[in-house]
Amino acid sequence: MSEAQLAELAQEAAVAAGALLRERFVAGRESSVANKSSPTDPVSEADLASQRAIRSLIAERRPDDAFLAEEGADVEGSSGLRWVVDPLDGTVNFLYGIARWSVSVAVRDAHGTLAGVVHNPMMGETFTATRGGPALLGGEPIRSRAADAPALARSLVATGFGYDAALRARQGAVLARLLPMVRDIRRPGSAALDLCDAALGRCDAYYEHGLSAWDVTAGALICRCAGLEVRELAGGILAAPPALAGELAEIVDAVGR
Repeated sequence: MSEAQLAELAQEAAVAAGALLRERFVAGRESSVANKSSPTDPVSEADLASQRAIRSLIAERRPDDAFLAEEGADVEGSSGLRWVVDPLDGTVNFLYGIARWSVSVAVRDAHGTLAGVVHNPMMGETFTATRGGPALLGGEPIRSRAADAPALARSLVATGFGYDAALRARQGAVLARLLPMVRDIRRPGSAALDLCDAALGRCDAYYEHGLSAWDVTAGALICRCAGLEVRELAGGILAAPPALAGELAEIVDAVGR
């Protein structure tokens, strides 16, 4: 398969899972919810159902590919490709009836991410990118604002918080330092969508610690293809216009030190 065909498969999987999740979201609260890494880190039957749907489709079309997903799936493959999936990014929002969650599907080879898709079922938005190509929203190129970045003092910065209490304490200290230096802070609750918002210019930058590959692989590619600089933090990620990235990283990477 070409990169474009892999992106089409990723989009098909994300949209199908998103339709399943939207139906459950509209129907009301999930009846089956468990905790993972901490009491504040939930997994619902919706997460698991979405993952099963994505896994089934990809296994049918690409049976030799590896598959890594948030809810305990780590399947080895022989093709050299590996799918990295968050079947429901923003589970807490989903469980509380907040329409801010997404499905993230990416595929990687030995050199990095080939294709990535982030689908927002409640807004009907699908972000896609292939390595070396443009970032797209609904099939149309994103008009990047990376070259028109404001100064840090006029920047709207999105972030998120981990589930470990000690990490949250450090994140809170960094946030308290950053807040007086920027226009404002947003914490929408879906890392994949936050990255896409940064790519689109709905915020000027995004950073977060305590993330995993499935949270950021698709969104990071979309940001890079939109012209943003994507940096790895200690246990996290930062996406910002090149003019802002260094200054912001110097402030927020203190969480990892």
